Amino acid sequence: MKRTFAARAIATLAAGCLWAAAAPAHAQDAKTIKIASLAPEGSSWMKLFHEWGSDIEKKSGGKLKVKFFAGGVAGDERDVVRKMKLGQLQGAAVTAVGLGLIQPEVRLLELPFLIKTYGELDHVRQTLDGEIRKKFEDKGYVLLGWGDVGPVHIFSQTPLRSKADLMATKVWAWMDDPIVKALFEQVHLPGVPMGVPDVLPALQTGMINACYGSPLSTLALQWQSKVKYVTSMIISQSVGASVMTKQAWDGLGPDLQKIVADESKVLEAKLLKTVRDDNETALAKMKAQGIQVIETPPEVVHEFETQAKTVGTTLEGKVYSHDFHVRVEKLVADLRAGKK
Repeated sequence: MKRTFAARAIATLAAGCLWAAAAPAHAQDAKTIKIASLAPEGSSWMKLFHEWGSDIEKKSGGKLKVKFFAGGVAGDERDVVRKMKLGQLQGAAVTAVGLGLIQPEVRLLELPFLIKTYGELDHVRQTLDGEIRKKFEDKGYVLLGWGDVGPVHIFSQTPLRSKADLMATKVWAWMDDPIVKALFEQVHLPGVPMGVPDVLPALQTGMINACYGSPLSTLALQWQSKVKYVTSMIISQSVGASVMTKQAWDGLGPDLQKIVADESKVLEAKLLKTVRDDNETALAKMKAQGIQVIETPPEVVHEFETQAKTVGTTLEGKVYSHDFHVRVEKLVADLRAGKK
């Protein structure tokens, strides 16, 4: 018996409903983790983060997707940490300042002049990796993988050859960085407090005429377009990491957790190599564009190192513990002495 048009239509509609319910089942079950970063789109960091997100989606068969909010669109790192706490974001790729807003002790890694080389940084992080990860878990976060920002220099619109030159500048001070605040107070340097997204406009308007950062971050954020000089003095090795809230992590389940953990290890290795190579390239590019490297006199470097040691002691009990400070110092000293 022939089916009427209405019957055929009903059958087709029913089949379509069944297909819609069954076919995209894994798509409907897909989880999305929202991750924010100050790193601009097109930067070395974001290129690798997008690759990481794509690999996670492929390895999970589409069950897990990663959505990025790059270039500070989610706000400065204090805003990002607040949004993670509220559940509006599940993770972030942040600098040590953002990490410090979660677990202050990690800031010790960026204490000025404490860790001077990539080798020293790698040694300290590898030795204390498990302990630091546990510190983040105790705060309700999972540290997915380490990253680098790079060697921190001072960039300026006038040459800085002495402390007097520096004192005459209007230098940016990241308001959420207790180490910068303490160092500026120690050397009596009047900084201009503001968040990272405000630095470029401030350089353009003359509100500030000096800033600090790694060559790669300075180039990525376009700050190099408003400066003419960079110090040879490296203040610290700036670090970062990608993190997720423990609540979001637990919601993934074991299978997806393994994929994220495995891909994060791959990302960490790629980030460290790429960012280190790109920092060298960025500095060379700046020189080619006319930015001059000003050699910092040894006596100026010595004075800042001495002041930094005082800062390191005064921050004990406020940012990190005395015990943690002593152990990191010993790890660095032993490495320099050829001990491990």
